[in-house]
Parts: sequence; structure tokens; C-alpha cells
Amino acid sequence: MTTSKAILIHIVDDDEAFRDSLVWLLESHDYRVACHDHAEAFLAGFRPDAATSCLILDIRMPGMSGLELYEELQARGNRWPVIFITGHGDVPMAVQAVKRGAYDFLEKPFNQEALLQAIDSALCAAANLQQDEVQANQCESRLQALTTREREVLDRVIEGKMNKVIADDLGISIKTVEAHRGKMMDKMGVRSIADLVQTVVAYRQQKGKPAA
Repeated sequence: MTTSKAILIHIVDDDEAFRDSLVWLLESHDYRVACHDHAEAFLAGFRPDAATSCLILDIRMPGMSGLELYEELQARGNRWPVIFITGHGDVPMAVQAVKRGAYDFLEKPFNQEALLQAIDSALCAAANLQQDEVQANQCESRLQALTTREREVLDRVIEGKMNKVIADDLGISIKTVEAHRGKMMDKMGVRSIADLVQTVVAYRQQKGKPAA
């Protein structure tokens, strides 16, 4: 898990007193904090390749709203976790934001512990997502290294077909199936059919493809 000192928390809120209180809270828990008094100021310095980050956005601000900023970041492919801060009247809007992929929202007034827990949870979820993406990219590279025949064997193994059935499907001998299967397993970096199935199914789910 990334330590809090390596994490940058962006606060985008037009309320200076509120920003100051959050800075005090977060810095006292060893987070690095960057404040922006409006969405446009944040976008002006936005770097998608920056250090691990979490955004705390006021959902309603003058000019570009927090929701509009979130939609812009989504359009740019940004995956940082976002926690919205909202007043009572904007809860329905915040719920819609969560449905679109925002991590959470907190309704003012909220206690400090609730915010800290939301940040910790959001960062854990983001770290897990990043790890899933790394593993999916690794699996994709390995799949691309397979020959056409090895890929045909893999697809049938994933479907649960035995070597004899695969041989009949492809019009080749069982020994040839076994040879392709062995090379395919080596290239995929797995030691068992269970590992192969778990790896490929997880990859297809990550990429939104059918599992079988």
C-alpha cells in the first residue's frame, strides 16, 4: 500500500475556510495537499501522470462545477478516485456521479473521521484497480505472443474441453494438442489449468469481454 506521504490529495472548493480546514486535517495525517479555488485552476495544472492522487471536489462551484470537472477528467481517461462534497440539496446529483464512477460523496456537515475513512477506502480501491490493470496488460501481452494454433487450443481449454475433443475440433492428433498446450501454458506463465482459467477470465472481465 502506498504510504500517505507519497499521496497527493487535491481539494477543489471555492470556500477558502473549508479548504483551510481540510488542509490542516489531511496534513496532520501526513498527506500532501494541493488546493484549487475553482475547477479551471485545477485543470490548468492537471498532469495525468502525476503521483498517486485523490480528488475531493465540491459538487457545486461558480464557473465549472465539480460534476462538470469530473466529467472532463473522465473524458481524458483519468482514473483517480473522486470524493464529492455536497450540500443536502445536491445529494441526487452526487448519487448520479457515483453511478458514473465517482468513489463516494459526503454531505456537509461531516465528521473528520468519515472523510479520512473515505480517502483511505478510495485509495485502496484505486490501488486494486491499478493492479488489476497491470495484470490484464501482462495477460494481453502473453496472449499476443501465442500462435494462432496455440490460441485455438487455449480457447478450447478455457471452455473445459479435453485433449481428445480439442484434437477432433482442430483436426490434429492428441500429441499435437499436448505439444501446443504445453507451449501455450509456458507462454502464459501458468502451471495449471485452474491458473490459466483464472488468469484469462480475469483478463476478459477487466476488458469487458465474454469470459468463455
